Order: sequence, then C-alpha cells, then structure tokens
Amino acid sequence: MTYGNKLREQIAKPGTTPLIGVYDMYSASVAAGHYDGMFVSGFGFAASYYGLPDIGFIAWPDMVAFVQRLRGAFPRHHLLVDIDDGYVDPEVACHVVEGLERMGASGVILEDQKRPRRCGHADGKQVLPLTEYLEKLEMVLATRKDLVVVARTDATEEADIIHRAQALAATDADVVLVDGVRSVEWIERIREAVGGKPLLFNQIAGGKSPRLSLTELTDLGVDMAIYSTPCLFAAHKAMDTALAELRLADGRLPAADGGEEVGVGESTRLLTKNISRHHPVPVARESVKV
Repeated sequence: MTYGNKLREQIAKPGTTPLIGVYDMYSASVAAGHYDGMFVSGFGFAASYYGLPDIGFIAWPDMVAFVQRLRGAFPRHHLLVDIDDGYVDPEVACHVVEGLERMGASGVILEDQKRPRRCGHADGKQVLPLTEYLEKLEMVLATRKDLVVVARTDATEEADIIHRAQALAATDADVVLVDGVRSVEWIERIREAVGGKPLLFNQIAGGKSPRLSLTELTDLGVDMAIYSTPCLFAAHKAMDTALAELRLADGRLPAADGGEEVGVGESTRLLTKNISRHHPVPVARESVKV
C-alpha cells in the first residue's frame, strides 16, 4: 500500500486523525515517539531553516530535501506536507508534488492565497480568484497518483468561505481545509457546506481558531487535525528558560544524570533510533466517533 493510501485509510476511520507539526529532524524524532502522523509545517520550516516568518520565503528544493530526510528516518509515519501556494506557478506545484510523492510523502496541502502570502492565522491574507486556484488544484490532482491532496482556502469573507468550501469539496481533492476558522459555529457551517468530504482543522497556539480537543473535533465531524507549532513553540520557551537559568548559574550546567534534564545519553539514544529505522510507531488512539 502506498503512503498516500495509508493516510487515506486512516482518515476514513472513525475519529479525528492528529498530525503533529515538526520543524527539523530533532523535533520529528521526539514527535515520532508520541504520534504516528507528522505535519511538515511551513510556519515551522520557515522559522527553523531560514529564521524568517511564514510569509513566502520557502524555496521548494529546501522543503523537498527536508521531506526526503524525514521519510528516510521515519518510514512508517504519515507525512503531510505544507506546500503553501505551490510556490506560485502551477507547473512548479506539479513538479513538487510529483517529487514528494516519489520520495514517500503521504499528502500535501495546497492553498489559494496570492502573494504576498501570510500564515493562515495572520491578518492581511488575500486569495486568488477561485477559477485560477481551481485550475492549479486540478493540475496537481491530475499529477498525483495516490498522494492525498488537501485543498485549502484562506478566504475571510463569510459568503466567500462557504462558496469556496463548496467548490473545493466538489473537486477530487481528498480533504478540505478552511484555515483561520474563528468559532465552533463556523466549523459546523463548514462541515455542512462540504457535505461528505473529509474536513481538516488547523490548530496553532495564539491563532484565530478555538482550542479544541480531539474528542470535541470528532463530535463536530472533523476528520483530521494538524497541530502546526507545538514542538516549535515549546522549544522556543524551553531554550529561552534554559539559557536564562544558565546565565543565572554563572555558566554551570544543570545535572543531567538521573534528573529531569536531557543529557548526551538520552539524546543519543533518541537519535540512534533514526539510524536503525526502527523508530516505534505509537499505538493509534481509540476512536471516539459514533
């Protein structure tokens, strides 16, 4: 079974499938021990690889190379990849999709933003004319073989949100994502608008969407949930705290033997799993959908 079909099979199961945002190989190594699905977040990759905000700086060869490294280390995990707007040009989008599928990506998310693009939970987003986006989406759908394709809209006008959600649901895309949803009521409206098409919800700390549990999302009829930045933001906080404490301790490192701190032994054991390609896949959560 292909990686795309494995993810498609998982999406079809009862309950909401979570995919955890990773931004480098180390964060992926940690996430792999907790969840069986990863989301290759554009926000996280822009931050970690370039040290820049998620406003369109990512070059597709860099993203493709990262996914290739991920798949080599994690051969059994789902990998959903954020390809933003397909790097502007439809031909480039198709080339990237073809390459990602060949190297083992499970799926991609293609958005309808126009440049200059923004994080989906930022202000100032602009969207392409719907016909232009649908042409790009149809080219991508014709290019993929079994890869899961998530059609994403960043529309902000209420009527346009529903109109685009319905239009995306009418395509052969596997899943629909409306990013930056602001309320439970709007999740319900979008769920109704897309009919039986699987629905994805994006959660990001400090974003515009409500913080909801997987159980709550399942009750709302959401099939997938991506968590874009829990690893990135946790690392930000932990590093800042650790360096502040190191300064206060006059440069003396905390004890790592038998304590709460990570030391060279624990870190090496984690990374050695990636060499052997035997990283355990966590047991899937029990379904709560009825």
